[in-house]
Amino acid sequence: MTTAAPTLSTTPRHLWTRSRGPLLALLLLVISGLVLAALQSGEHHGRLDPRSADRSGSRALAQLLAAHGVSIQVATTAEEAAAAAGPGTTLLISDPDVLTTSQLTGLHTATAHTSGRTVLLAPGLSALEAFAPGVQLVPPTRNAPRRPTCSLPEARRAGNALLGGLRYVTSADGADRCYTSGGRPTLLRLPAPPSGRDTVLLGSADFLYNQHLAAHGNASLALQLLGAHKHLIWYLPSVSDPSSAPDNERGFLDLIPSGWRWALLQLALAAVCAALWRARRLGPLVHERLPVTVPAAETTEGHARLYEQANARDRASAVLRSATRTRLAPLIGVPPAHTHTPDILLPAIHAHLGSAPDAGTDLHALLFGPAPTDDRALVRLADQLDALESSIVSQERHAPREHPDR
Repeated sequence: MTTAAPTLSTTPRHLWTRSRGPLLALLLLVISGLVLAALQSGEHHGRLDPRSADRSGSRALAQLLAAHGVSIQVATTAEEAAAAAGPGTTLLISDPDVLTTSQLTGLHTATAHTSGRTVLLAPGLSALEAFAPGVQLVPPTRNAPRRPTCSLPEARRAGNALLGGLRYVTSADGADRCYTSGGRPTLLRLPAPPSGRDTVLLGSADFLYNQHLAAHGNASLALQLLGAHKHLIWYLPSVSDPSSAPDNERGFLDLIPSGWRWALLQLALAAVCAALWRARRLGPLVHERLPVTVPAAETTEGHARLYEQANARDRASAVLRSATRTRLAPLIGVPPAHTHTPDILLPAIHAHLGSAPDAGTDLHALLFGPAPTDDRALVRLADQLDALESSIVSQERHAPREHPDR
């Protein structure tokens, strides 16, 4: 007997069975993202962001400034900050080290001849060269509550405050050196030149955070430094700022010497020609004999093991029933077109069995029933199909036939 080869067609049910796990995981991921987006819509998260209520945000300070009549404008680009920093304004640069030299120069040029104040938080060497030339940088110290130890009115009224970080040294006359550590100030105020603005250098911005604002005199110092004018420009630099790209930025091709460009072009053309020469040509299928002959029993056993590993009892039972129906149809006189039609195949089997022991068997459940629920039921199904086929084959062998000469 020959077994029918399993078909390779994929039904929608099989597609759903295979893909429902990844689809459900993707659905849960999308739903979680939508829920998080809905919960966080309208909220801002970021260090020193006046709209952020996080521990390192500055929303509490922004609300205090607004309560004292100070309007705050958040700027995210250097051009926006330079345009908004007009006369009588305070410009706060929260992270000056992110800015390029051209950005720092542009901001200083735009604000050099206007009245107001510029506050830099932990500025490095490049920011000091642009806004405070002549000021030297000293290694940082830890943040701790410190006494003002200076004559700056804002610091004397605030009292102790959480200062530290970078320290600055200058020989400029009239500079206020406050909250010193080791004799070096962590708050340095440079007086305003004629028709200009004063500059405040802060070694650390921790006292502006939401989590530290209520401690010591942090809130008082922040309100006085940033609320000296009625309009505050809160500049949040970002590396995504289009103007942050260096002016002398060079592309990949600019790094290749001019003499090598033609060589690279020739190598690329040679590689394309070699690929076209060695590419596999598509042609008609060629039938060739296999190097070895695989017995049918080994093939059947291999299929069975694959079905067992995949727990594909539905697929295995469908193959067994289809093969049985295909072998029984010519024995009982059913045309090939109706091999898998229950309304034609089952009555023919009943008529052929007659009063045989298997006549009472539920043939519909046996040949067209649901998939077995476990391996034991699958084995029992295979035995029942084999018994049914054996009973019909035995009847065909022992059936009386007329002699052709009679």
